Amino acid sequence: MSDWNEKIIEEFRANGGRVGGMFEGAPMILIHHVGAKSGVERVTPLVHFPEDDDHTVIVASAGGAPNHPAWYHNLKANPKIDVEVGTEQYTVVAEELPRAERDEIWKRVVAEKPGFADYERKTDRLIPLLRLTRVS
Repeated sequence: MSDWNEKIIEEFRANGGRVGGMFEGAPMILIHHVGAKSGVERVTPLVHFPEDDDHTVIVASAGGAPNHPAWYHNLKANPKIDVEVGTEQYTVVAEELPRAERDEIWKRVVAEKPGFADYERKTDRLIPLLRLTRVS
């Protein structure tokens, strides 16, 4: 894991799910995902877009890179994961949104966090959105 991610994770856990810097004020989530090839568990901090108590959406932007982030492939291979939101940890199932729903929610994503529109302009790929649904 990069030192940059590690610092965000430490700050997230030390401050009840809040971080500063470029993510100050953004709703943050830590996803625990298992490598599709390696089988190694990793933790990745992400901005998320809560829909209700049981659903939230995450964005596979990779900062506008030409390829999807590694965690996206891991969630496609192993969609049942644990997440940390605030001080709570629970299990979710990740599902990629179909195109029409993705496009509708994408409007909300860029309205709330315009930086994602910059990422979209930097890449030729369609940036996937994944809905995380809490498992009872």
